[in-house]
Amino acid sequence: MPQMSADQQHTQQIEQYLQIAEPVRAALAAGEPVVALESTVIAHGLPWPANVEVARAMEDAVRAEGATPATIALMDGQIVAGLDAAGIERLATAEHVLKASRRDLAPALARKAIAATTVAGTLACAALAGIRVFATGGIGGVHRGAAQTLDISADLIELSRSPVVTVCAGAKAILDLPMTLEYLETQSVPVIGYGTDELPAFYTRSSGLPVPHRADTPDEVAAMAHIQWQCGLGGGLLVTCPIPAEHALAADVAEAAIAQALREAEEQHIRGAATTPFLLARVAELTGGESVSANRALLLNNARLAARIACSLASLSTITV
Repeated sequence: MPQMSADQQHTQQIEQYLQIAEPVRAALAAGEPVVALESTVIAHGLPWPANVEVARAMEDAVRAEGATPATIALMDGQIVAGLDAAGIERLATAEHVLKASRRDLAPALARKAIAATTVAGTLACAALAGIRVFATGGIGGVHRGAAQTLDISADLIELSRSPVVTVCAGAKAILDLPMTLEYLETQSVPVIGYGTDELPAFYTRSSGLPVPHRADTPDEVAAMAHIQWQCGLGGGLLVTCPIPAEHALAADVAEAAIAQALREAEEQHIRGAATTPFLLARVAELTGGESVSANRALLLNNARLAARIACSLASLSTITV
């Protein structure tokens, strides 16, 4: 029997920890468009039953644009790329669901824990599965006060590492956006404004901060990604898409709620991974639920755009990473 190559051995090692749903596997094998979706929004971002409703709506939005959705999470010792309806329900209702970034993947797999993947965790898993486009709400970034705390999201480094196009509505508005852009530049991540020259600010359409690149069609984004990977430049690309105008919050309303939530987090000594869920939940309370509606709208908008980009990528020649 011929010996397996090092690449074949590596693939076999990964596959024992990677469960790719049959529709996702078939689409990847046929070179058809697939969009990865993160699961933290299900387990930690939205309350039940809104979390299940939004997860299903995002998948439906991806399908409506001609792509296959692959919601990613960790369950029973495996990375699951393509949760089924029962898996989404389980993730949405289970207690003590871990929040898994890249650093947490191996420990969670070893413990056979149920875990929702963050942006960084989803990017790493999508790359393992061979998925090249990912839709999320907002990425993590440099937290306000990071000069003292060094609180910088692993999302930014993972964006430079995993060869995936990430579609978002900018970094979460609770962050230090100028510093986040600076850090992305340091990590050589192309930041692309979709139909805009400014960085969107999650709940609002603009931050006043210029982005280095702009694209106005999915084909333009796909061409940028294709060239980056064909040239062996590696890493990912960040596409920032403004929330639809009719769902955006007024900038003063969003900033006032964020400022108060930040003060309360400081007073309650909330740190680390607990910070973002606390801030998002508190902003939702302070805006009377308007931020939750905005979050849902931008998630669906990003899913649609990601699917269109995935379709454009699939129409190009085979990508070698």
